[in-house]
Order: sequence, then structure tokens, then C-alpha cells
Amino acid sequence: MSRDHVEPIERSGSEAEAAVQGAEAAPGVPDGVPGGAEAPFLELLARGAPAEAYERPVPLARAEGLPAERIAALEHAKLLALRVRSELEGRRRREAELSALFETAHDLAGLRDVDAVLQAIVQRARSLLGTDVAYLSLNDPVRGDTYMRVTEGSVAARFQQLRLGMGEGLGGLVAQTARPYVTDDYFRDDRFRHTTTIDAGVDDEGLVAILGVPLMLGANVIGVLFAADRRARVFEREQIALLGSFAALAAAAIDTANLLTETRSALADLERANEIIQDRSAVIERASDVHDRLAELVLRGGGVHDVAAAVSQVLAGTVEFTEAVEAPAGALETSRAEGHAVRHDDDWIAAVTAGGELLGALVLRGHPGLDPVDQRTLERAAMVTSLLLLARRSAAEAEQRVRGELLDDLLDARDRDPRVLRERASRLRADLDATHVVLAARLEAGAADADQEAAARRRLWSAASHLAATRHGLAAARDGGTVLLLPLAPGDTATELAHRTARHLGTAVHEAVTVGASGPVQDLAARPDAVVAAYAEGRRCVEALRLLGRCGDGAAADDFGFLGLLLAGDRDVTGFVERTIGEVVAYDERRGTDLVRTLDAYFACGMSPARTKDDLHVHVNTVAQRLERVARLLGEDWQSPARALEIQLALRLHRLSARIPD
Repeated sequence: MSRDHVEPIERSGSEAEAAVQGAEAAPGVPDGVPGGAEAPFLELLARGAPAEAYERPVPLARAEGLPAERIAALEHAKLLALRVRSELEGRRRREAELSALFETAHDLAGLRDVDAVLQAIVQRARSLLGTDVAYLSLNDPVRGDTYMRVTEGSVAARFQQLRLGMGEGLGGLVAQTARPYVTDDYFRDDRFRHTTTIDAGVDDEGLVAILGVPLMLGANVIGVLFAADRRARVFEREQIALLGSFAALAAAAIDTANLLTETRSALADLERANEIIQDRSAVIERASDVHDRLAELVLRGGGVHDVAAAVSQVLAGTVEFTEAVEAPAGALETSRAEGHAVRHDDDWIAAVTAGGELLGALVLRGHPGLDPVDQRTLERAAMVTSLLLLARRSAAEAEQRVRGELLDDLLDARDRDPRVLRERASRLRADLDATHVVLAARLEAGAADADQEAAARRRLWSAASHLAATRHGLAAARDGGTVLLLPLAPGDTATELAHRTARHLGTAVHEAVTVGASGPVQDLAARPDAVVAAYAEGRRCVEALRLLGRCGDGAAADDFGFLGLLLAGDRDVTGFVERTIGEVVAYDERRGTDLVRTLDAYFACGMSPARTKDDLHVHVNTVAQRLERVARLLGEDWQSPARALEIQLALRLHRLSARIPD
């Protein structure tokens, strides 16, 4: 019990005498025996009186004039009573300390919030030691300093937020030696290093006497527990030991909290690992299912569209195989370059490639949200599709060689039995009695060496053979390029077929391919020589396109008319056009006029200004003014027969090279 909470006991002389008499009259205590003087002190012990109350019976006895023997007996009884009282107080104090330690240990055993446990430790330490302030600091290994973790009784904000360098202040001395330290007067103690920050915080709090004990985990100091007063004070050994016990519990609480944190972290890691394992297990199962389905398709001879159907079921969407020309060009090229499926709007595109050659694409329709596993499934299906296409191509190469041999026989115009030719074509699913077009195809990009050029030609022949097989035609490698014999569908034209073929082959080989087409030919089995003539016509178209600067394009013989004959061979078409009408073309480009169109209309209308103005929907004076300007640019003899023929030819060539429609 604290002295501050016990009322002082004051007694009168008669009360003291009564107490002495009561002691004398106490039964079992013979007169003259010193033990009879213990009665008043036993009463004080029973009442829990303060220590100063034990000094009153002796002076009262002297004042009453009691015998010296009685006074001596009272003195002796007082000493015994004070010793008993001190022992009782010590036991009560130890009981309170043990109770507080037990409660703290109980809190620690049911640890839920380490901050709450540390706060309870600091509160109990302050209460049992009777100090003004108690606080606990912890070391921060990351920042290399120490900081205030918990305070009790503190009133200064700066003190509560102190961060100290390692080895500074009283706490630094405790941490350095791993032993308790106490100072009766902080500011006059030079055993530890004072700093401006610490001294300012201690001064704000008004602390004088400070006791610090280390928080130990093994041999390491992790912090310090303090008890402090705002007045000078001497801390007893028992108080130092008590604070050390609380420090041990605080260290245990921190260690337990760290272990709990590590355990929770480990459990969280295990949960995440378990989730990953479950996800991976599902991924493996799905991948195994896809692998089994695709393997079964390949083993039973399934085709590309069977693969697309199987993947559609796995991905719960619509998967289609498309030709390269039908897929989005940008997304397809990105997929081919990166080797992964790429998103295009709400679709996913996976390029089907083999050896750098683009064979087509697998397209997943209307499925924008695709996880990595499903994306990988689509990519794997594209790989299987490419393998199926390669296998089919390998099987078809023999057929393609047969197709090439048949076309070679037709091009060589050998004497062949029409019946035999028809039978050979029928086995190749070709119909020589249908209307066909002969197309000559040439690569335009120059190769760096002979090997690269030969590889490019092989790719062109392979792509052309694949196209011929799918269109029920024939293809063969010839004269450094490729020749195709393709049927002409009703409503189709040779020009359109040439355009499509140039675009298809160029996309397939990733290089510009120029295609020249003959006019339609019929009855090929009976007239093999017609194929030879048509092939020559197609080659002339290729040369014409090259001379006109339209490499990588396609055209038919009908597009050039008689100019096809003039354009055969090595002709300087560009130079001829420049020399003949270059001034007029340049004038139009500079001024934004329409002289070239006016000349075209003028010659088309039989060189009649009246009909020309109707064709151009302008006034006849406008036509006259334009023709005067032409005369100044080309010379006054521009309408002479020879010059007029050259100008008309140049206009025609200019229109063809610019692909201006008639």
C-alpha cells in the first residue's frame, strides 16, 4: 500500500496509557515481561498503520512516567513490529509484482496485438515502480537508429516522437553494455553521450532520474525499457530487477509478435503457393486435354478445320482458319514476328507459319478477354495447324510435281493424245475443257546471293503450286519464275485474276511478285500450242508492267492492246513519255491545270474542239485556250500526223503507268 494513500494516525496520551495498560493486562503475559509491551504495536500492525505511528507509544509512555523497564520493553517491541511491518510490506510488494508479471505473461500468452501488450507492460512498470513516466524504445535496423515505441505518463509531444542515433543518451549506454543503468540526475551525468535532440526531449518532459534496462533477444539488444521521475530519486535493487523482468516480458512479446508475423507470412506464402499449384494443376489438365485432342486429330488424319473446331470447344469460342490475305495484315504480321497470338479489336490472331513462310492464321472470334493459358492454347493450335499444312504440302508435292510435268508437256507443245491429257488432268482434279488463263509470275526483289535467290524462287513455286491445287489448276517452275494455268470462273476476268494472284503470291512469299496474264484460252487438250502462245503473251505482260514501273502488280494482255507488242523487250518508256509530253505533265503538276486530260479528250473526239468541250463540259473558248497553251509547250507542229501519233502513244503510256482508267 502506498504511503500517499494512508491516513496518518494521531493518538492522545490517555489512549497511549490505555494501550500500555492493555498490554500489561494482556492475558498470558506476566507482569514485568517485555513481551507484554507488544500489544499496541500488534494493533498497529493489524490496522496497517504507517511507519511513523510506531514512534508514538514510547514517547507517550515516557510522558506518563512509566517505569524504565516498561519503556525498554516498548522500544524492543517497536523494533520487532517495524521489522515485521517491513517484511509484510515487502511480501505485499512482491505479491503485487508477481501478480503484475503473471498478468503480463497471461497477456503475452494470449497475444493478439503486440502494441496493446507493450502498452500494458509500460503501464504496470510505471505503477509498480511509482514513477512519473515509463517508456520503451526499439532499435530500427533499417534506418540504423532507435525510436520511441510506447510511452506512459508522457506529456511532451517532442519526447514521444524521439528518434535517436545508436549509442546516444542513456539508452545508448544500456544498448552498448547490455546492462541496466540508472542516473539520479540526467543532465549532470557524463557517463553517456548527450545530444541536443535527446536533451531537448528530456527537458521538455522535465525528467531528472531515469532507469533503463535492456530488451534482450538472445545476446542482442533490441531496445530499452525506461522508468523515470521528474525529481531526484534513488532506484532500489529490487526495482531495477522488477523493471528487468518487465523488459524480458516485453522482449518475449516482441519476439512472439515477430514469430507470429513470420508464421502468418509463411502461411500466406503457403496459401499463395497452394493457389498457384491448384492453378498450375488446372493448367496442366487443360493443356493435357488440348494435347490429347490435337494428337487424336493428327493420328486419325484430321484437317485444319478439325483443329479449329476442337480448339473452339476448348476455348468456348469460335475459331476459324483463314488464308493470310483474309486476315488483318497488321495483327498477322505482329503475330508472325513475335511468335504469339495478338489481339485485334475483339478477336485474337495467331499466325500459322513454317520456315518463315506465312501459311494463314487461326482467328478466335469475339473473345477479347483471353487469359495466358487460353492464349497459349491458341498458339499451340496454330503450331499444330502449321504441321498439318506442312504434312499436307509434303503429300501434295508429289502431286504438284505431276501437275508441273503436265503443264510442262502442254508448254512444250509435244504431240500428246488429247484423251491421255484429259485423263492425267482428271486425276489432278483439273478440267482441260474449261476456259483457262495462263499467268506468268516473277519475283521483283533482288537477292543478295545465288542461294537466297534460289530459296525465294522455291518459295514462289511452292506458293503457286498450293494456289493451283486449291483452284484446280496447274503450276510449274519455268524461265526463272513460275507459270500457272488457272480456270477462269464465270463473270471473272483475266485482269482481276492477275491482280488477285499477284497479291496472293506476294503475301505468301513476303516479296513483290509481278503477274502477267494471257487472254482466256479453251480446248487445251486438243490445242496444246494455245498454251505456248498464251504463256508468251503473259510474259510480255510482265515485261510491260516492269517497263511501266508497276512491279508487284498484275495485268492481262487486254489491258495493253497493241501496246503490248511495242512494250516487249527493253524499252525506255519513261524517257519517251518525258520527251514527248513531259512539258505538259509538268505544267499540270505545277499549276493544277487539266491540259493532259484535255489532250486525251481532244484526240478521243477526233481533234474536234466542239465535241471536246461537250466531253469536258466546258466552254469551247476554254478548250481553245488550253490547246493554245499546249502549242506553246509542245511546239506549233504538235498536231502534225507524226507528232500527233507520238503524243497519243505517250498519253496512252502515261495513263497506263499511272493506272489512270480510260
